[in-house]
Amino acid sequence: MNYRSVTNLNSQLLQWTRRLPRDLELIVGIPRSGLLAANLLALHLNLPLTDLDGFVAGRVMMVGARGPDLGSRYLEQPRKVLVLDDSLLDGTQMVRARKALENQRSFHQLLFAAVYLQPGKESLVDYFCEGLPRPRVFEWHLMHHPNLRHWCVDIDGVLCDDPTEAENDDAENYRRFLQSAEPRVVPSKEIGWLVTCRLEKYRRETEEWLRRHGIRYRQLKMMDLPDMMTRRAVANYAGYKAGIYLESGAQLFIESSLQQAREISRGSGKSVFCFDTREMIHPGALTQAMHQPKTVLKNLFKPFGLRPKRLPS
Repeated sequence: MNYRSVTNLNSQLLQWTRRLPRDLELIVGIPRSGLLAANLLALHLNLPLTDLDGFVAGRVMMVGARGPDLGSRYLEQPRKVLVLDDSLLDGTQMVRARKALENQRSFHQLLFAAVYLQPGKESLVDYFCEGLPRPRVFEWHLMHHPNLRHWCVDIDGVLCDDPTEAENDDAENYRRFLQSAEPRVVPSKEIGWLVTCRLEKYRRETEEWLRRHGIRYRQLKMMDLPDMMTRRAVANYAGYKAGIYLESGAQLFIESSLQQAREISRGSGKSVFCFDTREMIHPGALTQAMHQPKTVLKNLFKPFGLRPKRLPS
């Protein structure tokens, strides 16, 4: 699973500024997530910013104290413009953007770009930052990804907060928590497998809470043990989740705890996303990095088309 976080995006955009034209005058973001990349790039380059519709209408977003003085007629002069999306997969959005801006091409100089591009689609843009093949996922739309139907997702710590020590009494306090917990995120797509260490005896309360908050899923997997004491005695939470991950054939597991994420990845031999730390855990990645420093260093430079001057021996 090729994963890029907001931190990755920002770092790569900063490096990318060295390869983009020096005389750009405006950044145009393709809604919606293209605006995230466009905003960051505009800040790094200290350039004005607008969205696709704003550009067509002749509007540029207001800037802060350190931004250029645009005036109210900025787009009445020809400008060199970079039209940017965060990701290009099949090219549909980029083709639509080009069509929407057909009438602008004779006046402004338009360049089209994407930060992350599906290999083989290079002809659709003038610039791209990194070729990133499928399967891929980005932090900024992880919980609204169409492939959620092929993923396993933890409940406590992801969809809602973990219960406090006082709430986690395996009695009335816990039932009240199950009924009244506020959601942290409500995915807009159907989840394949909800995998939780909640006990089977709390299925009714869990299903009611999910239904009340509009969280859709195909299967709900719960631990079939009599009580909390037994569950704590068994204490095989990561092994239980790794087993379901393998049995389901899911593409990804989203887990709240970093320690459990590492154990699930190790036990399943598959990638796990840690919701708490916003990082993708890959099986054996740390061991491989420790034994292959040259390869790791090369890969750090690869997305930017750079090569280190000298690799350590």
